Amino acid sequence: MTTQDSWNESSEVAKVRRPGWGDLYLKEDWWAIWIGIGIMVIAVLLFANGSTFLKSLAINPGGLKWTSFGQLTDHFSQHAGMYSLQFVTWLVVFGVTTHIMGIKLSQFVPSFVFLYIMAIIMFAIAGWANAAQFNLEPPLVALVVGLVIANFVKLPRWMDAAFRVEYFIKLGIVLLGATFPITLVLTAGPVAIAQATIISLVTCTTIYFLGTRVFGLDRKLAAVLGVGGSVCGVSASMAIAASVGAKKDHL
Repeated sequence: MTTQDSWNESSEVAKVRRPGWGDLYLKEDWWAIWIGIGIMVIAVLLFANGSTFLKSLAINPGGLKWTSFGQLTDHFSQHAGMYSLQFVTWLVVFGVTTHIMGIKLSQFVPSFVFLYIMAIIMFAIAGWANAAQFNLEPPLVALVVGLVIANFVKLPRWMDAAFRVEYFIKLGIVLLGATFPITLVLTAGPVAIAQATIISLVTCTTIYFLGTRVFGLDRKLAAVLGVGGSVCGVSASMAIAASVGAKKDHL
């Protein structure tokens, strides 16, 4: 390990051990919460006033079921205004917040444009009428395309400015939780709730025990594996990684 690596590791540990007020606007975790809460407040206010503005921010060609490229181009031409509004809104939201966190806008903006176009393409592929037959769902298509790009196309390093995977997923987790009806949990009944609780706790404990005692893994890595394997994978892993101060490599 070089001196620089040791210094970087010490800096990471110091940041974990000494949280401050700056974390409220310098960390993705908090920005995901602030944006999520802000969106929900705006959604409630708009709904109370009969506005459908937020629908334009969720538009995508995923449910189009197109059979020809003509249908696809007609869709984009008819809803060009909504797509423009969607793009500008998220560009401003993520551009401003990442800039506050230290990302250069000169790098973020062009990288985000690329990311947005690729996302639309993924949804367009999933919106093909025969996509279901080949399991061409947006996440799967994005995974395959991402693997191809990562291994065969050399992208400039500055494009990492908009590849904020954790940031986007954390915001998605907040919004997903905000839309989860508590009545669904109540109607499931105490037996189902108890069963889910016991299974999650036993699975997490088992993975953590085997990871640390049998395979000799780092405790923080074992915690990430345990929670990720017992709860819901990626989102749970990201949440626990921030809580225990796990390294990026662990996540």
